[in-house]
Amino acid sequence: MKVCLINTSDAGGGAAVACRRQLNALSAVVDIQMLVEHQKTKHPAIIEIANNWYKRSIAQLNFLLERLPFIAFKAKNKAARFAFSPANAGINIAQHPIIQQADILHLHWINSGFLSLKNLKTLFALQKPMVLTLHDMWTFTGGCHYAADCNHFMQQCGHCPFLKNPKEKDISRKGWLAKKEIYKQNNRILFVACSEWMAKMARQSSLLKDAKIIAIPNPIDTEIYKPLDKVALRKEWNIDLDTKIILFGAANINDKRKGMAYLIEALQLLKQNIPSNLKIEIILFGKNTESAAAELPFKVRSLPVITSEQALINIYNLADVFVLPSLEDNLPNMVMEALACSVPVVAFNQGGIPEMVSHQQNGYIAQYQSSEDLQAGINWVLNNKTIDLKNNARQKVLNDYSESIIAQKYQQVYQSISQ
Repeated sequence: MKVCLINTSDAGGGAAVACRRQLNALSAVVDIQMLVEHQKTKHPAIIEIANNWYKRSIAQLNFLLERLPFIAFKAKNKAARFAFSPANAGINIAQHPIIQQADILHLHWINSGFLSLKNLKTLFALQKPMVLTLHDMWTFTGGCHYAADCNHFMQQCGHCPFLKNPKEKDISRKGWLAKKEIYKQNNRILFVACSEWMAKMARQSSLLKDAKIIAIPNPIDTEIYKPLDKVALRKEWNIDLDTKIILFGAANINDKRKGMAYLIEALQLLKQNIPSNLKIEIILFGKNTESAAAELPFKVRSLPVITSEQALINIYNLADVFVLPSLEDNLPNMVMEALACSVPVVAFNQGGIPEMVSHQQNGYIAQYQSSEDLQAGINWVLNNKTIDLKNNARQKVLNDYSESIIAQKYQQVYQSISQ
């Protein structure tokens, strides 16, 4: 059985990382390769489409054709620029040798000018068994990646709140109609959500309400993401052992969906509720950390986007708590990574996070959009002396997200749809 994973890239985003980790996990049980437009790692089982200057130029042109018209004429505001993907430009990969040889096609995140809706239609017309992993909501909406308060995906989309001029037959309606036609082409499709929450959202959608949907989380290599010698790391970073480290990271700190404003408020409240002799330091990593750091009431170490996996693991192991105040998230890799490194997590009660973090067992689930409860959670974790949060955090990952467990689940999925 030959399986082809398909993703825009193999690094540089949550879906890319999750897809590559799935490739590693499944290599032991199936003949598997990963087809990407842009390859950023040196994995031998990854095949790159844009592998010369001409193809890279075409890829860049498709990205611009998808993004620039939308940003200039369609997007409601700056926040909406990358919240919606019209998928109006891309390349046809249906005749690629890897696609032709595959017994099963497994699509992950294919936006940013990689596959257009037209390209998807051509791919689905091959009538190969297919798996679609839902890293966000795009697969069952007219184009948005997360719908926020909008429930139009439960009907036919249209009147999209991300658009400058929403109307009944706007591009979200056109996207919804195109996907409806695409899915009708092939009855050998299984949709896999990374969380039970995302599976629930998909089942409520008009596009997938009658589809086959299951939930399988992403895997993680627990031999790489693991607890390290905190004493040695703290010495290397010149951090006192009695200093409490609060960690937060995001691809872009300024993305409103990541909830940085709530973290700032929570830490300002925390400053008022802790003893004056308690030493606290914040570590921020990602894009645009400097602007956020200026608003925080504690000493801050601002780091850029972390590209080295070992450096990222070291940073997790410096922390006493990882805080993720996201307002919309599926099954965040960072939560899984922190837990695997025995770092308890504080986060809002939303998306798939409550499936990962058990309240006051391996972290703290705060009331949604409550800065007060978020600071209460951080305070509780930092002062907890009764529950083994660190061991519980690690054990959760070993029990539910280890490579062998997820590989076995996907092996069963592939066997079921190939019959």
